[in-house]
Amino acid sequence: MDIHKNPWQTLSTQHIYENPWISIREDQIINPGGGHGIYGVIHMKNKAIGIIPIDKEGYTYLVGQYRYTLNEYSWEIPMGGGPIGIEPLESAKRELQEETGFTANRWTFIAHIHTSNSVTDEDGYIFLAEELTAGDTAFEETEDLAIRKVHLKEAVDMVMDNKITDAISVAGILKVARLLNL
Repeated sequence: MDIHKNPWQTLSTQHIYENPWISIREDQIINPGGGHGIYGVIHMKNKAIGIIPIDKEGYTYLVGQYRYTLNEYSWEIPMGGGPIGIEPLESAKRELQEETGFTANRWTFIAHIHTSNSVTDEDGYIFLAEELTAGDTAFEETEDLAIRKVHLKEAVDMVMDNKITDAISVAGILKVARLLNL
């Protein structure tokens, strides 16, 4: 098996839907087993950006909000969309300030992830933000956010207890905990 050879064959593509954040297409395909079928792809028009701010005492800051798509409240790391043409770190700096009010003097790239690669091409980028300075938030019109200060160990417990289920948050918190030997 050649892992670099695409076993899927695209016969045709039809654009189904588009808005400022996503586009959806349906492809007529031949699958790896030779059968004909369809494949739907959700194309994200922004990069997913996640930030784990850590203060001197080992506390992080979670953002809580009601997620329309899930119809439930969600605790997450600060995150948002970063335009495709902008470096992910620049978007991370903006999102951290908007959602928490913090700026950071030290940034570390933690991960590049694919959030749900069976249906979307979304790229996710996660950063650790340290040496924090408090400031004012700048929530977007669609954001009704709560900010919760928890020790990173508690955030890990929240992941393990399924109190944090967002994929970017789970990946970021666990990677940072491993990086910091928690």
